[in-house]
Amino acid sequence: MIFSSKKTALRKERMKDVTELKRQIEISKGAILSAQSQFEQVVDPTLIDCYIYELNAAQLRYQFLLQRLKKHELQEV
Repeated sequence: MIFSSKKTALRKERMKDVTELKRQIEISKGAILSAQSQFEQVVDPTLIDCYIYELNAAQLRYQFLLQRLKKHELQEV
């Protein structure tokens, strides 16, 4: 019985982690779209550089979160 409840608690914790990762992925998608939109609208060279860095950072975060989600999904199999 104790083993079963620990297993259930562990499964719930993993589901919570996956849900949070998916939420963070959606936030990252929004950050990418925002940075792209802002980049397309600016003309000042300094701001262009700023949004290039912002876009790269958002894309790297997105890739990182996707990799973590895939690891979680592979562990459940």
